[in-house]
Amino acid sequence: MIQNMMTILTQRELFLIVLCTVTYVALFVVAVQNSRRKILLLEERLNKVRAIQEDLQAQSRQSIELNKNKIADLERMLEKLDDENSVLRLELEEKKARLDYNNKVAIIEQEKRQQAETLIFSSDIYQQIQVNLDKGRMMTQNDWTELTRLIDGIYTGFTEKLYSLCKLSSQDYYVSLLIKARIQPKDIATLTAHSKESVASTRSRLYQKVFGRKGSSKDWDDFILSI
Repeated sequence: MIQNMMTILTQRELFLIVLCTVTYVALFVVAVQNSRRKILLLEERLNKVRAIQEDLQAQSRQSIELNKNKIADLERMLEKLDDENSVLRLELEEKKARLDYNNKVAIIEQEKRQQAETLIFSSDIYQQIQVNLDKGRMMTQNDWTELTRLIDGIYTGFTEKLYSLCKLSSQDYYVSLLIKARIQPKDIATLTAHSKESVASTRSRLYQKVFGRKGSSKDWDDFILSI
């Protein structure tokens, strides 16, 4: 009887060992998969950040001047071509037209950015924001709609770029939108009906979420102002 009890105990112990081992392996596999998923998501976010920065670089003065030089080279090449090289002529003219179009878009975007503060500070919605601050009121839904329209009009695709980086709550977006509108953090707290500490936490959390490393609230502000 004692031997039977020992056999049963051994079987139970073996069962528990097997169960624990299977559970551990399953948890390990899940942890590895979650880790890989997080790494892939971070790589995707960073690639999107790089793409945004490359688009902005393409709109820089240096890029515009470089395109102008390329256009001049293409024009010289076109002048030297004879009528028999019609296919090559079409290809060169297409490249020239594409560069010319990119430059025109870049110049328009650059001019809007140069006038950004004037356009923001002279807008009706900015004046409404100042009224809200004077009265200690939070923004209304209509205010948010108008501010979004203004910012996206000056910084083409700002909202779309921001939402492409990571999942944002309304508070995340509103804080970032107000940063782009040159509103001070203490005033953002009033306009969103949150504490200054909450606004600071939102900004630093968003930086870590997008870039995968710790950063200050100012780091997020600098990024938002750069895109």
